[in-house]
Formats: sequence, structure tokens, C-alpha cells
Amino acid sequence: MMIVDVGCSSGPNAVALISTATDAIHGNCLQINQPPPEVCVLLNGLPDNDFNMVVKNLVTLRQSKKTIVVTGVAPGSFYERLFTSDSLHLVCSSNSLHWLSKAPEDLTRNHIPVYDIDEHARRERLPMVHEAYAQQFRKDFSLYLELRAKELVSGGRMVISLVGTCSNAIASKFILFPGIVAQILSVLVAEGVIDKAKFDSFYVPLYGSSSEELREIIEAEGSFSIREMRVHDPRTYMTTTLSTPTRFVNNLRALFEPIIVQHFGKVMDEFAMAAELYWSLDGSLQEERARTSRTLC
Repeated sequence: MMIVDVGCSSGPNAVALISTATDAIHGNCLQINQPPPEVCVLLNGLPDNDFNMVVKNLVTLRQSKKTIVVTGVAPGSFYERLFTSDSLHLVCSSNSLHWLSKAPEDLTRNHIPVYDIDEHARRERLPMVHEAYAQQFRKDFSLYLELRAKELVSGGRMVISLVGTCSNAIASKFILFPGIVAQILSVLVAEGVIDKAKFDSFYVPLYGSSSEELREIIEAEGSFSIREMRVHDPRTYMTTTLSTPTRFVNNLRALFEPIIVQHFGKVMDEFAMAAELYWSLDGSLQEERARTSRTLC
């Protein structure tokens, strides 16, 4: 049996999803009094991932689970072919598919900023910006489904989890954290730490879809049928994440530091200080995050 984690992390949680999957398979085999299958486990991530740590985690996983015979890594974007046709039995992905292949070309080509410092201009552009991101997500997610359908065997399964938003307003379509990052960076523009032109050309390639959007895209693409879809309330998790300024800043850095440094250079010390100040001044942060965001399975 071939199991793949697409878009895996590179930290201590890199094998958590795969470990859960193999435990579930083993438990099911015990229930039906059948020997468990031999399992091959592959982890996929971007080439910049720390695969040395991933490989060490895989070795530990294989030593702890007798059914896992082969392990390996498959570097590359999940928006391209990664595996041979009809070779996968189970595809898992957690907290990855809300990342887009790129920022929407309609915005980058026309130099339209996602977050305008002028609030009036920002509100006027919001529907256009949202639609550009929604179209890019539709294109990327449809491609992802098409590619994985070619790689899965007939009757194979895919389990995905991604960050999403409520669908009751256009503003809620955007995950809160990218907006927070933009507000913090706008402070650095005002302080002269970063250039405004650089700020205006900064695009976070991330989109939080609604469950309705996901269902529509899956049904339109046609390769998969939905067996189950759940919407999870993130408030317990966010209470922990936002409970202290240090946790808040560490969470932002874990999510966005690579793309911030790539675009602006070495500004993370200044960013961290501005983020701590933002946390201390925004008392409604936890409530707003809980109101607008959901994790979709």
C-alpha cells in the first residue's frame, strides 16, 4: 500500500499525519481479522524544505511501525506531477492547499496592491482583489485534483485539511493573518524601514476558501466524489496561538518569514517588534480570528 503526505512540514510534526494513517489501517485490519498490508510511505515538500530532518523522522517512524517497509521523500510542488500513474492508494494533505502556486496575475501584472495603506482605496478594491485570489485558487485546486486523480489507483482515497473562511461576507473570505501581516508591514513603511513600492508589490499567495467553494470546485473538476466534509471551529487553537505576544509573533514568523525575507530582506527583527506592539493594541484579535476562520476537511 502506497501512502503519501503531500505538502508535508519539515519539523517534528512531519510524520504525524502518516503515522495516524498507518495506525488506522492497522486497526482496521485487526477488526476484520486480516493481516495488515506492507506500506510504502512517501513525504512530499518543496525543495527548500529541511529534508535532513524529514528523513530522520521517517527512519524513526519505520523503526516504530513494523508494517512500514519503505520510506522516502518526493521534493517538488504539488501543483505538478509527483508520482507515476495508478500508484497511490492514499493521499493526505494537511495545512498546505490554501497556499497558491503564485499570486494572481491580474494583480501582479497590473501592479494592483492587495493591501492599500489608504483605507478607502483598500475597501474599494476588496471585491476585485478577492475575485482575483478566488480565481487563482480555483485554477490551482482544480489542477491539484486532476494531477492526484492520475496518480491514485481506482478506488483510492484522498484526505485533505486546509484553512478556510466563513462565506457570509466578502471581507471574511480572506484569512485574518495575511491582513495582520500587511498592517504590521505598513507600520514599517511609515517608519521608513521598508520602501512603499516594495510594500505595494508584496503578495501573499494564500487563499482561504469557503466550504461551498471547495464543493463547487470538486464537483466541477469531476475526478473525485466527496465522501465527507467537516468544518472545524478553530477558537480553541487560536486562544493558545494568540494568548501571548511571543506566541503570536512566533506563529507569524513560522507562517510568513520566508516570503517576507525573500521580498523585503532582513527586516524580521523590526517586524517582530511591530508585531508585539500590534498584539498589545488589538484587544479584539482572538475574537476576530475565531469569527472569520475555519479549518475545512
